[in-house]
Amino acid sequence: MEKYDVKDLQFAEGGRRRIDWAEREMPVLRQIHERFSKERPLAGVRISACLHVTTETANLMKTLHAGGADVVLTASNPLSTQDDVAASLVSHEEIPVFAIKGEDNATYYKHLSAALDHKPHVTMDDGADLVSTLHKDRRDLLTDVMGGTEETTTGVIRLRAMAADKMLAFPVVAVNDAMTKHFFDNRYGTGQSTIDGIIRATNVLLAGKTFVVAGYGWCGRGLASRARGLGANVVVTEVDPMPALEAVMDGFRVMPMAEAAKIGDIFCSVTGDLNVIDRSHFEAMKDGAIVANSGHFNVEINIPALDEMSTAKKLVRPFVEEYDMKDGRRVFLLGEGRLINLAAAEGHPASVMDMSFANQALSLEYMVKNYQSLQKKVYSVPEDIDREIARLKLRAMNVDIDVLTPEQVHYLNSWEEGT
Repeated sequence: MEKYDVKDLQFAEGGRRRIDWAEREMPVLRQIHERFSKERPLAGVRISACLHVTTETANLMKTLHAGGADVVLTASNPLSTQDDVAASLVSHEEIPVFAIKGEDNATYYKHLSAALDHKPHVTMDDGADLVSTLHKDRRDLLTDVMGGTEETTTGVIRLRAMAADKMLAFPVVAVNDAMTKHFFDNRYGTGQSTIDGIIRATNVLLAGKTFVVAGYGWCGRGLASRARGLGANVVVTEVDPMPALEAVMDGFRVMPMAEAAKIGDIFCSVTGDLNVIDRSHFEAMKDGAIVANSGHFNVEINIPALDEMSTAKKLVRPFVEEYDMKDGRRVFLLGEGRLINLAAAEGHPASVMDMSFANQALSLEYMVKNYQSLQKKVYSVPEDIDREIARLKLRAMNVDIDVLTPEQVHYLNSWEEGT
């Protein structure tokens, strides 16, 4: 196995400073790190992690390493790697990293393979590319795998499809489904970081613009809320009547993408599905429309169709490509259609990743302890772990809450008392 593959180890010192800065905002993970250092619950466990290589991820890797794990990290997206962080993990923590920002597709899969050469007992995934590659191309390694964890909505969808087809070879905990993950990471993290990425890439004023949000799940809720907070006129598109109704009740205009395409200034997809912004929508867009994606894969925007429809394209700013259409209109694509919050910005704030990565760490501990009794399917994060993370976060924020009295507990568990 190669030792590592990063951009430049000379970036390491700057990476360490930024990792330390993020750690200040991650008190829950810090408490877990302290316990792991004493108890070493992951001693001897080989972990292959496929995650966004960011300052927050670095603190998770340090926590797992402190718990005794033998960890290898690779990128879960070609544009999300922070090269100084990758260098610091290699130089200062002696954690092998295979990730370079802007790597091509061949290098991306070469890095996935390098992480699997670690012969993992546990996988950590962000989009299920590692697990998918393991099942398709490296099945000889499956016998050693106890289980895994998955961070994203997209990845959980893929894994549940594998389980339904009886193809999943080991149990996986869906970290994305934890309330302390999707309530906060998806809503507040994605909402803020996506806006951050769009503004960094374009420097456009959102106030007064028509901002189209495709999808009103937790990520869409957060994005719509933040865009409205900056003065945008927000339109939501949906295929599910329930979140569509919720968006209406939340005060947003809801319409099909075919209608939104005619009036939108900025478009951002957060659905996890294919071709959400498609050829017919490009045909209807006004001159100067800006198109971005904050879903995990770059399939939500039909980029091949956009290529076919344009006469030329050029990079006009970092992470901004101008497509010249045959009728003279221009469409601007951000971040190659990849996660704009990580392509052009730094991803979620550390304070929300604190809870997400606390879920990762405690779910890994749970998996190592319980894998022998688990079936080959996707499990939710145990409720006691979810509530413990919420409790630790509140304690770190110096927030106290009430405790039920014995009388209240009895009342809530009885049926005899009525009006």
